[in-house]
Amino acid sequence: MPSGELDVVGIGNALVDVLSHADDALIERQGLVKGTMHLVDEERARALYEAMGPGVEISGGSAANTVVGVASFGGRAHYVGKVRDDQLGDVFGHDLRATGVGYDTPRATGGPPTGRCLILVTPDAQRTMSTFLGASVRLGPADVDRALIERGKILYLEGYLFDPPEAQEAFRTAAAIAHAAGRKVALTLSDPFCVERHRAEFRALVENHVDILFANELEICALYQVPSVEAAVPLVRGHCDLAALTRSAKGSLLVQGETVHAVAAHPVSAVVDTTGAGDLYAAGVLYGLSQGLDLPTCGRLGSLAAAEVIAHVGARPMSPLTELADSILP
Repeated sequence: MPSGELDVVGIGNALVDVLSHADDALIERQGLVKGTMHLVDEERARALYEAMGPGVEISGGSAANTVVGVASFGGRAHYVGKVRDDQLGDVFGHDLRATGVGYDTPRATGGPPTGRCLILVTPDAQRTMSTFLGASVRLGPADVDRALIERGKILYLEGYLFDPPEAQEAFRTAAAIAHAAGRKVALTLSDPFCVERHRAEFRALVENHVDILFANELEICALYQVPSVEAAVPLVRGHCDLAALTRSAKGSLLVQGETVHAVAAHPVSAVVDTTGAGDLYAAGVLYGLSQGLDLPTCGRLGSLAAAEVIAHVGARPMSPLTELADSILP
């Protein structure tokens, strides 16, 4: 493993994304709730895959998309996530390393296959995800490399990974290592259903282990059981140093103590696919923070990255973000 300081170390579900266009009728026939993520078993994943139209396959996973975004901005990023020693595991590792992100988590030699996320993109650009976690759930404390975590300025944790108890323990282990080294810990809540499943645990994590929280409107409202982002702001400001709350076309709010920075959404000519919007917003903010930039600039970088990714199919940037950021960076 190369030495030197890293900007962001991400930990999450290592998945291969399968994206396909679909109409609302298919969503209804499959009993899915549009715009959300559902956990499915291997049999259900196979059946849904057969019902999907032609798809595009690319290594994915929320935190993996974020660290790819950090690397696209020119940052140094590393990823921790579990795959199986199978064909999709090969695809995942190759795709990730090809973006410039470091990745060397030992692959599982037994158990379930590499996980995958089946993403149906409807004409309104909403994405409905059915996720078979597969080998990713085998990530545990033993996969947390102390030296690696200590090298990262910011440790970024993916809420989707919070379902298995071993992964929860890996989160706490990694967060403790990061804080002992004087590093920052960031968490994305990932999905409102995920928050509903683990509300008490997430609240404890945010209050005791997290410095930087990422959430969209539905997620932050689910965490605090309130009807609006505005109602959540006074609650979250007492639980972490910084909360980055996204509001789709309404932009985002960066809450730090008593200060709230409202950041406008970056203009986009047409919304094609919202997959990865939150992941890339987090990439921009994390990159900015790792470079010591002020919060409004961090928010604008997040909005820029989100706008780039929703303008095409797929959850990773097609244009180098470092070039697009020239108009924003001082």
